[in-house]
Amino acid sequence: MKIAISGASGFVGTALRKSFEDVVAISRADFKDNNLNKIKDCDVVINLAGAPIIKRWSDEYKKELYSSRIDTTKALVDAIKDSSVKYFISTSAVGFYPEDKACDEESCSDGGDDFLANLCKDWETEAKKCSVDTAIVRFGIVLDKSGGALAQMYTPFSMGLGGPIGDGKSWFSWIDLKDLVSIFHFLIDNKLSGTFNATAPNPVLNKDFTKSFAQVLHKPAFLPIPKFALHAMYSEGATVLTGSKRVYPKMLLSKGFEFQYKSIDECLKRNYGDK
Repeated sequence: MKIAISGASGFVGTALRKSFEDVVAISRADFKDNNLNKIKDCDVVINLAGAPIIKRWSDEYKKELYSSRIDTTKALVDAIKDSSVKYFISTSAVGFYPEDKACDEESCSDGGDDFLANLCKDWETEAKKCSVDTAIVRFGIVLDKSGGALAQMYTPFSMGLGGPIGDGKSWFSWIDLKDLVSIFHFLIDNKLSGTFNATAPNPVLNKDFTKSFAQVLHKPAFLPIPKFALHAMYSEGATVLTGSKRVYPKMLLSKGFEFQYKSIDECLKRNYGDK
């Protein structure tokens, strides 16, 4: 089976690329040059393209966030029409959902109404125009020491300078990278269509994540990070870090997917249990 992956050089893309035997990588240059004919003989397309979300959101960068997701997805959907591709997986994020509300794919189907929620909605709408069987995968915060949020947090926590964000009462919906890779294989093997939350079954409060991470590293973590400091650094983009998303993977569980890392303790011990 030949798999085409856009965003194959990124954090998640690298892990996915290593997990498949026959992969065609789609680069940013391919989109710019309208060179997507490389997917013609592929069986599956996985769409991971998108500019980094944790960054300062100027008006200009918001446009980049939008175009790097919606425009690239549109280009892939158009290219699939003239190919042998039979299955399309496009990504989204739990930013789709409203704040401070327990949500699964059915209970909060209308989503939120801020910039990130509307970005996700437009992104998903474009993917659903695809002419082949399509799955939408909404990512939680992906955790692995090789990159992403966990790698960024490691340095301050390892120095005993970690702490909760604000009062620590915001919800943190996460997924272990190994489980995320398994989810893609599960969807492809079963050719499942629809929308799926790629989040562990047990979201945690930020303060509980902080406590668990500090314990695994055998370090204190009592220096709270004020929300205003994150807003000063990232402007509106800080909502990715300060938001409260309590999201559950109802659809994956109903289809029989088994998570290997269900608790935040299991995930953090896998990554840093030797520290």
